[in-house]
Amino acid sequence: MSIDDTGGMGPLVTRLSRGGRRFRLADRAHPWALDTLVVVVVVVMFCLPDLLNKGAADGPPKLRILLTEQPLGPTLALQAGLVLPLLWRRRRPMAAFGVIAAVFILQWSLGAVLRADIALFIALYSLALHGRLPQLPWACAVMVGAMVLVAFRVSRAVSMWDALFFLLSTVTAALALGLVIRFRRAQLAGLRERAARLEIERDQRSRLATATERARVAREMHDIVGHNLAVIVSLADAGAYATDTAPERGKEALTLIGDTGRQALGELRRVLGVLREAADTPSSGPMLSPQPRIVDIGTLCAGVRAAGPEVAYRTGGDMDTLDHGVQLTAYRIVQEALTNTLKHAGTDTRVSLSIVVQDTRLEIRVQDTGPTGPAKPPGEEGHGLVGMRERAALYGGTVSAGPTADGGWNVEATLVLTPRGGDL
Repeated sequence: MSIDDTGGMGPLVTRLSRGGRRFRLADRAHPWALDTLVVVVVVVMFCLPDLLNKGAADGPPKLRILLTEQPLGPTLALQAGLVLPLLWRRRRPMAAFGVIAAVFILQWSLGAVLRADIALFIALYSLALHGRLPQLPWACAVMVGAMVLVAFRVSRAVSMWDALFFLLSTVTAALALGLVIRFRRAQLAGLRERAARLEIERDQRSRLATATERARVAREMHDIVGHNLAVIVSLADAGAYATDTAPERGKEALTLIGDTGRQALGELRRVLGVLREAADTPSSGPMLSPQPRIVDIGTLCAGVRAAGPEVAYRTGGDMDTLDHGVQLTAYRIVQEALTNTLKHAGTDTRVSLSIVVQDTRLEIRVQDTGPTGPAKPPGEEGHGLVGMRERAALYGGTVSAGPTADGGWNVEATLVLTPRGGDL
């Protein structure tokens, strides 16, 4: 239903909602103001007429005979006992109800009738709204007793059962109104709490996704930059050594450095292009190239061979049926292992690389013969090995690395393969 279908009530509802919100904020800031206003309204509407008209003087003739007109002093005292406790009806609802009920029963026991008796129903409403729920049965029992007393006092003027029905209906209305508002407020509070909790969970998911993406990008940058820089450094060292003895080999090293640098630059552009925000039109977005796969490991090995080490590479099994994510993981693990070989074993080493598919596992093994000169002191576990383990863990796999008996280094990784098929 649109605003027009409601007969133009939309703006009115909006203004009422804003007014109610301002009223609640003002009540929180000055809680005594509303209670004082309630007392003033009750005094003006119900107490002053009793004082000006002398109580029951304007009631039915039979009722005037049965009820006693009280002097001014007792009337004021009874009115004060009925009305003033409303000042703490929200802070001490049970105490306010008890005082008002006691004054009410005393008043009707004396045979006096006052319009200020409305305070008892206001107190019951406040108890249902603000008090503790286990107190309500006791309050209801007191109300039934008080209403029976009133019905008995007026039974000579009106039917006792008619009076009792009217009085108990009023009690039920006051009680129901308080409970409905109470439950509605509890429901709204629950919805606000749930909305706040969902917002917190959304922020947490967003931060977790951001952290996961940062870790993924960090691994990609580490693999790309680390490997290519290791190759470039090795080629630069070889070129500097060959400058005096074999200038043509130095020129060849510079050419390979340029090729490796351009390859690294292309991969960096691909990774950074994914992070860059998309432009307004799809045509202006970054040009993306496919992620490396197992078939690209041959090119990777060629680049490592150009830096000096001998690399023997073999595969076994059907590689084309592997999931693209598995192939990328295998490529990055091999890349990191070869990078570590260049950094720690140097250029005068032999590397044996094998990638084999066996049933539901992909096994990767990279082993080098170690450096020909003095071994470099081992350092703490770096980001590369941690990154390999994180990548393997995504596919339920493991990575182990350690020295071999002949002084080399061995890296073994196992990835769990899942069959590729259509979704049900």
